[in-house]
Amino acid sequence: MEKQTLIETLGIEFLEVGHGKVTATMPVDGRTKQPYGYLHGGASVALAETVASYGATTMIDLEKEICFGLEINANHVKAKKDGIVTATAEVLHKGKSTMIWDVKIKDEEEQLICVSRCTIAIVPKK
Repeated sequence: MEKQTLIETLGIEFLEVGHGKVTATMPVDGRTKQPYGYLHGGASVALAETVASYGATTMIDLEKEICFGLEINANHVKAKKDGIVTATAEVLHKGKSTMIWDVKIKDEEEQLICVSRCTIAIVPKK
């Protein structure tokens, strides 16, 4: 499912996909850095929306529904030059038409790199 997508391009790998919780890693390398050599904030946001969206798919009826990122915000707390970041997304609210996910992105030392909240829209398949 991840082939030829942003997930593959950014090197995102899923470690845990469960009902209401998803964990994935992303390398801090040439694919995910900004021109000054640090993790690009947009890459962190892409990782956050990816884990939230993936988590949402585990909580809907994929035969009848599909989900999309509706809104996302992010606070970039600490810079990162290399290594790996790990995102953990946990559902805060599951409604009929929306879900809200809390996402924390940390480095190898468990230091907070980014915190994000993502609202996912749940819509009927056409």
